[in-house]
Amino acid sequence: MYLGIDIGGTKTLLAVFDHSGQVLAEHKIPTAKTYSAFIKSIEAVLLGELKEYEFSYCCCAVPDTTMDRGSGVVDSFGNLSWRNVPIKQDLGHLTSSATTVIENDAKLAALFEFNIMHDVKKLLYITIGTGIGIAVITDGKIDLSAPDTGGHGVLFEHEGKSQQSEDFASGRALAEKYGKRASQITDPGVWQVYAAGLAKVLVHFIELYKPDKVVVGGGIGAHFEKFEDFLKDELLKYQSPKLAIPPVIKAQKPEEAVIYGCYEYIKQNI
Repeated sequence: MYLGIDIGGTKTLLAVFDHSGQVLAEHKIPTAKTYSAFIKSIEAVLLGELKEYEFSYCCCAVPDTTMDRGSGVVDSFGNLSWRNVPIKQDLGHLTSSATTVIENDAKLAALFEFNIMHDVKKLLYITIGTGIGIAVITDGKIDLSAPDTGGHGVLFEHEGKSQQSEDFASGRALAEKYGKRASQITDPGVWQVYAAGLAKVLVHFIELYKPDKVVVGGGIGAHFEKFEDFLKDELLKYQSPKLAIPPVIKAQKPEEAVIYGCYEYIKQNI
């Protein structure tokens, strides 16, 4: 059996896969505030709800991070306060004989979305939730040269000041500005304003990586239909002979692609 763990800013999903990719069990828990409490909560699930399963491989998806993939030490977890933790080693102890790997959540989601397409050589994936993550997949392989986060490190001119994309294009920014979650926002005017900001972010990464297609996932991606037309109109404003805007589509599994990406990553690396 294979175990996938998707660590989110507020919740963590565990899924058990058989060798063919069928999900045999799922369990969701709140993401603990402290790392030590998180490890204890994972242990409780493995000794409780998932105790009947034995795992040969475990893949853990971590949010926009600074990590050493070899040692499995993660220096930062985006919006979580955990710092410099040996998560690969700690999860390895909990899953006993399982080979454990870690990878960025957006990269894993992108890998899943790429593998269900048949007409793309280079995919740009952006996941928008509490934060913003990006990933590039080229010929079926994760491009590790691409940053793990799209929310930090680049400044955009937005609403008269320089801001990071997470400050105006993330789900957190949307909720802070309007006092509502994406699922509660029905005003087209709000989505039009949001799309104008998101277009700036996408254009930056489209110029940088020149993908064949862009996929939007995450909690905001689940509501893609609400801003799809506005976003495409905004993106066309940037199109020129030097910049071709590729198709931009909704993720097939905007909120589940990460956990399925864990399975894809295991299969690719065993």
